[in-house]
Amino acid sequence: MMARSAKGMCGFWVLFCWFISGCSSNTLPGATVQSSLTTSVENYQYLVGPLDNVSIFVWRNPELSGTFIVRPDGRISTSLVEDVPVSGKTPTQIARDMEAILSKYIRDPVVTVSVTNFVGPYSEQVRVIGAATNPRAINYNQYMTLLDLMIEVGGLTEFADGNGAKLVRVVEGKQQTFELRLDDLIREGEISANVDILPGDVVIIPEAWF
Repeated sequence: MMARSAKGMCGFWVLFCWFISGCSSNTLPGATVQSSLTTSVENYQYLVGPLDNVSIFVWRNPELSGTFIVRPDGRISTSLVEDVPVSGKTPTQIARDMEAILSKYIRDPVVTVSVTNFVGPYSEQVRVIGAATNPRAINYNQYMTLLDLMIEVGGLTEFADGNGAKLVRVVEGKQQTFELRLDDLIREGEISANVDILPGDVVIIPEAWF
C-alpha cells in the first residue's frame, strides 16, 4: 500500500513539473518604453496625465468652460465634445486643440487651460526602487537633482550599497544606464556626486553584500 502511494505521489510530481514547465515556456513582451519630451532641465514643460484636473476657460462662453478630471485613458469629456485626448500634452497644446475642436461650433474661440492636482503621465514620473527608506514614484519638478530625490525617499537604508546604484534613462528611445555615487553624496557629503534628474528616470539601489 505504501509503495502504491509513493508511486502515485511520484506520478503526481512528474505531471506537476510537466505542467509548470509547459506554462512557463511563454514569455511576456517587454514593457512599452515611453520617452520623455524633456531632454535637459532647461527645456522642461509639464505634461498633463491621468487624474490631473484640467480647467478649460472659453472666453465669452462660460457654458463651455469648466474643470474636468483626466480619465485613466488620458481623455476628458466636456459639455460639448467627448473623448478629447489630453494626456502627454502641455496645457498650451490642449488649449490649441480645444480651439480647433470648438471652431466647428462657435466663431473664433479663445481658450486657456490650467492644471491642478498635478500627477502627470507615467513617462514623466521618477522612480526609486531597492534599498531606499521609502522607495516610490515621485512627480518630477524642474531642476530636481539626485539629492532632492533622495530626500524625498528618506535616504538610504542601513544595508544599501549606495555607490553601486544605477540610474536608468531613456535617451532617444533607447535605455542607457549610468553609475551613481550615493554613498559619497549622502554619507560623505561629496556634492560633486550630485547630478541632475530628468523625467522618467529610474534609480536602482542594491543592497551591499557582506
